[in-house]
Amino acid sequence: MDNFNYHMTIIVPVYNEEENLDRLVTTFKEYFSKSVTKSKVLFIDDGSTDYSFNKIEAICASAPEFEFIKFKKNFGLSAAIKAGIDLITTPLIGYIDADLQTTPFDFELLLQEMGESALVMGYRGNRKDTLNKKIQSKIANFIRRLLINDGIIDTGCPLKIIRTVSAKKMPFFDGMHRFIPALVMLQKGTVKQVNVRHFPRIAGKSKFNLFNRSIKPLQDAFAYRWMRKRYINYDIEKTNMS
Repeated sequence: MDNFNYHMTIIVPVYNEEENLDRLVTTFKEYFSKSVTKSKVLFIDDGSTDYSFNKIEAICASAPEFEFIKFKKNFGLSAAIKAGIDLITTPLIGYIDADLQTTPFDFELLLQEMGESALVMGYRGNRKDTLNKKIQSKIANFIRRLLINDGIIDTGCPLKIIRTVSAKKMPFFDGMHRFIPALVMLQKGTVKQVNVRHFPRIAGKSKFNLFNRSIKPLQDAFAYRWMRKRYINYDIEKTNMS
């Protein structure tokens, strides 16, 4: 596909989301028809064990706005995002979850605020999750703010747009998807936050639980603090390399 025709590639990680994919594709096609920014979707199949990849393959064969990467096994969300970042060449990278608890149409809100920012991300001002999920997320956000003080309201919001040049500079390891705004700030990049809509999950199952919403983020926050002290940041003034 000729990437020069596209301005944004939207990463959609998929792990056992076969029940959501038809609705997801219908929503994206409607969004593409109305958006002024020419965009496409990159599915990252993270070792699905249901029929998700069969559907993804059929979708991509029938519509040029959809592409895929298939992992040999489940490597996790950070690996899925990194794989997309490594291969994407459009100027902007979008991110959304396959469960459609946020909507592609709100990418327009983020694009309006892009300006010179490195990252524009949503926050779910009116969450439609279960009480249990809300409590788990509040714990995770409290831990992150306490340990790294990044000023981010809702780092787990699955709606983001980042400049590709900034994304490719981010140091990534397992769990770092939780700290994308903080990693952009390490590059002295500007981060904006926009209130976006949130919807109940109507199909499929959440892949998160108490461990990966609270205990794992605590471990990752300490890893980030260690990395932050040793992060290398530089600007090249001049070179004669061809």
